[in-house]
Amino acid sequence: MNKSYNYFAVDLGATSGRTILCTIDNGKMEMREVTRFPNHIIEMTGHCYWDIYALYNEIIRGLKTVAKEGVAVNSIGIDTWGVDFVMFGKDGGVIRNPYCYRDSHTVGVPEKFFNVVPSEEVYAMTGIQVLNFNSLFQLYALRLSGCSALDAADKILFIPDALSYLLTGKMVMEYTIASTSHMLNPVTKDLEPKLLEAIGLRRVQFARLVFPGEVVGALSEEVQRLTGLGAVPVIAVAGHDTGSAVAAVPATSKHFAYLSSGTWSLMGIEVVDPIINEKSRSYNFTNEGGINGTTRFLKNICGMWLLERCRGEWKENGEDVAYGDLIDQAIAVEPFRSIIFPDAECFANPNSMVSAIKTYCQATNQPVPESNGEITRCIFDSLALRYREVFGLLNDFAPFEIDVLHVIGGGSRNNLLNQFTCNAVGVPVIAGPSECTAIGNVMIQAQADGLVDGIEAMRKLIGDSVETARFEPQDAEIWNAAFDKFQKVCTIR
Repeated sequence: MNKSYNYFAVDLGATSGRTILCTIDNGKMEMREVTRFPNHIIEMTGHCYWDIYALYNEIIRGLKTVAKEGVAVNSIGIDTWGVDFVMFGKDGGVIRNPYCYRDSHTVGVPEKFFNVVPSEEVYAMTGIQVLNFNSLFQLYALRLSGCSALDAADKILFIPDALSYLLTGKMVMEYTIASTSHMLNPVTKDLEPKLLEAIGLRRVQFARLVFPGEVVGALSEEVQRLTGLGAVPVIAVAGHDTGSAVAAVPATSKHFAYLSSGTWSLMGIEVVDPIINEKSRSYNFTNEGGINGTTRFLKNICGMWLLERCRGEWKENGEDVAYGDLIDQAIAVEPFRSIIFPDAECFANPNSMVSAIKTYCQATNQPVPESNGEITRCIFDSLALRYREVFGLLNDFAPFEIDVLHVIGGGSRNNLLNQFTCNAVGVPVIAGPSECTAIGNVMIQAQADGLVDGIEAMRKLIGDSVETARFEPQDAEIWNAAFDKFQKVCTIR
């Protein structure tokens, strides 16, 4: 490697977005944030929308910035949250801003759809967990409501694909983002005809399928003029942000599990073939597309949402209570005094998370946590024990023995929770990188550029470039006893 390579990553979350420039030189990578911006939900006419035009404009702003700096950009990649989509007319124009997955129009829709195609049959075809906001149910809700935009839609593109189209004029459907739709068959690796028929759509209304690393197209002449860049290629990275995040796991073997830790947690394994059976359906595990022909077999778990909501109630003089202070307070508190089931329905979106935790503990005949430290300790202990429960299920499903857990994402910086998680699952934990989504996005671009050859080389470069922290299991007997308590007291699920 005798020259520098510059990759531009667009990483869009449900509350904010960033554009990032990554330079790879001599086998090492350096990343810097170019722009950061909010991603607002627009409430209007009884619905919640995303502003696709604003997101496009922010991408243009980021590209303008690097062009003014004189950076020679090798390629561009876009990752976003899953399930949402944009509808385009025959003239190629956006019909209307897309609905946000938080819109209430899908409430109760899965049950209605399962009257058309039974849930067991849908899971057998897709291997996807039931979430009312999945694309399948969004589209069915639009069909039931007689949505005029759906009737006029010539093409339906998922969010990262829609933004790539606005940059290049080329329409594609990237595999990992399509896998979040609840319409993709992971065996045939295409949209399932029976499900499309059930919602009154045809395959031609979706773009050609591409896999991570394929070229979407070059920046259009219009975008070149707006940004000052040349015909830079746009790469279909793992368009689903979790797909890009898992690509950044710096694993040295295939026998690992991952925990993408943030507001929400996702724990899973990387396998070749999807795991679809009655047991995986009953435990609500999901099979999503990964890079290089892999499948991400995983389960959604509540994460730091619990503490974030509590922190919102604990503001001091209008300021958030510092994480460091809460961690210090949690360390000083008696362990396992109070335990909750983090995924209980009562914690989904309560008016007061503090009250919800206290009520749960009272209902399960436990000491009610009062101080900030007691509540924080309750959350950390409970998350670690819930991770152990899911880790045990993953070990049952995995075609190999899991010998290490990689914690990635923002939660990887929480050393106390990392140690608790390690103690709970009983295998070493490797924490980092925290910027996993952007790194995975960039690595797929580098692979498309021929800079790295395959997922192993990709992960080696990441491991050589980022700092990680290793944790070893401690206090096995204490944590085994705590897990027994967790199973006994967590009767509200």
